[in-house]
Amino acid sequence: MHGGVFDPYEVLGVSRGATEAEVKAAFRRLAAQHHPDRNPNDADAQTRFKRINQAYQILSDPDKRAAYDRYGEAAFSPGGGGPDIADFGGLEDLFGDLLGAFGFRGGDRGTLRKTIEISFEEAAHGARRELTYERLDLCSRCDGRGAEPSTRVETCGACGGRGRVRFQQALFPIAVERPCSRCRGTGRIPTVPCSLCGGSGLSKAQRRLEIEIPPGIESGSVRIIEGGGNRQRPDRPAGDLEIVVHVAEHPFFRRDGDDILCRIPVSFSQATLGGEVEVPTIDGRALLRIPPATRVGTILRMKGKGMPHRVRSGRGDQLVEVTVEIPSKLSERARQLIEELGRELGENVQPQPASFMEKLRGLFG
Repeated sequence: MHGGVFDPYEVLGVSRGATEAEVKAAFRRLAAQHHPDRNPNDADAQTRFKRINQAYQILSDPDKRAAYDRYGEAAFSPGGGGPDIADFGGLEDLFGDLLGAFGFRGGDRGTLRKTIEISFEEAAHGARRELTYERLDLCSRCDGRGAEPSTRVETCGACGGRGRVRFQQALFPIAVERPCSRCRGTGRIPTVPCSLCGGSGLSKAQRRLEIEIPPGIESGSVRIIEGGGNRQRPDRPAGDLEIVVHVAEHPFFRRDGDDILCRIPVSFSQATLGGEVEVPTIDGRALLRIPPATRVGTILRMKGKGMPHRVRSGRGDQLVEVTVEIPSKLSERARQLIEELGRELGENVQPQPASFMEKLRGLFG
C-alpha cells in the first residue's frame, strides 16, 4: 500500500483468482486494521484506508475487475475518459453505505464517541448525568449558508445546482455520477465565504445533554443519541453520539451478571454456633443469618439483593462468601479458654475420610 503503480490485488493481498468471498474477507480485515478511527495518531491511515476501498470497489465489481485484468490502470486513467484512480471518489459517498454495514460509522458518518464514568451504586439504581461536549454543527455566523451575512449564494456552474456531476466510465458506455468537487456536493457557492467557517457552513459548537442511565447497566454499555454527533454537510443530518458507560470498581462489591459478590469475616464463635451479622448491600445494611458449623468459603445467598434485571422484572442475588476472622491478640484468659476448647474438641474429633488422608500422605511422602 505504497505509492507507484496501483494494483488492487496487491493492496488487498489476494491472488488474481480470488473469489468474491475472499475479496470481501480481505477488505473487511484490512479496513478494520487501517480505519482512521483506530489509528488516530497515524497520518497515513486515511490514505491507506482510501486505497483499500478503491481496490475493493474495483475487485468487487465484475465489470471493473474484468477491465482491470485486461488493461490494468489504463482502464481508469483520465486519458481513457474515466476517473483517475487516485481520485476514484469520496469515502463518504462511494464507500459510506458499505462501511456502515460493516460497523465503520465513526469519521465517515459523523459519529462521535464519548465516555462517562458512574459509580457501582449508580449502575445499580440508575442515574442522570450531564454531558457537555463539542461537535461540528451549522455555523453560528452563517447558519449553514457558507456565505458572509448579507451576501449572495450562487448556483454552482459546474453542476448546475445539482450537487453531482456525470462522467463516462472508461471502456463502458455507462454514465456514473459523483459529488461535484467545486461546490462540495451542495450545488451552491457563496460569493463571499463566511469568515468563521471558511464557506463550509459548519463550525464547532458546544452542546449540553442530560443522559438517563437505566438501573442495572453494565460497564462498557453504549447509549446511542441519534443526531447528537457531527454534521458532515450543512444539508445533511448530524451523525449519532455514542456514549460509553464505564462503571467504577467498588472496594467491597463485585458483579457477576446480575448477582453481586462480596466477602465478609465472622468470628470463630459465630461460624461455630451460628448467629446473625450485619452485611452491607447496595440498598444499605441488612441482616444475614449464619448457620451453625459454617465452614470458611461457604457461599450464602441473599435473595433479591443484587442488580436489577434489564430485560425482566426483579433483581439478582447477593452472594456472600464467609471467612473466619482470627484475633491477632489474645488475653491470658482467652488463651486458656481456647486451649481448653482445643483439648475438648481433640477428644471428640471425628476421623478424616480415607480419601483425604491418602491425599495428605501423598503430599508429605
